[in-house]
Amino acid sequence: MEFAEFVATRRPALVRAVVLMGSPLADAEDIVQSALTTCYRHWAKVARAASPEAYVYRILVNTRTSAWRRRWRGELPSDDLPEGVTDADLTTGIAVREALASMPAAQREVLVLRYYADLSEREIAEILRIPPGTVKSRAARGLAALATTLRSPDAHG
Repeated sequence: MEFAEFVATRRPALVRAVVLMGSPLADAEDIVQSALTTCYRHWAKVARAASPEAYVYRILVNTRTSAWRRRWRGELPSDDLPEGVTDADLTTGIAVREALASMPAAQREVLVLRYYADLSEREIAEILRIPPGTVKSRAARGLAALATTLRSPDAHG
């Protein structure tokens, strides 16, 4: 697959994965752009990888981690909520994003890579540079926490 084709088909999913990992949309777009720039510079190597998509996710996770370490965290919370969110189906999505945001980053990354990006445990282990057993335990703990949070009465507002 050519780089331009990869970007055209996979960019929205990459942005969504970074959002699910806990980054605001604007930051997620910047992170994906930076990761894709890195991929472009090394596309021959990426394309030759056993799983090019897993290789891109590794670059994406590394880029997000680097951006998170550099990020200024002095934002001020706002009581003003955005207008226009009225679709009742969004409440589940919001609850899932809130539940993901409340868990440790390590669990959140594993859940997003496993269940959103649909990567194997082996691929995730390689991306995060952790043993496959750690992937399994983080996924299990993360799913348990997610289920508990979503079952609680105040999970939907």
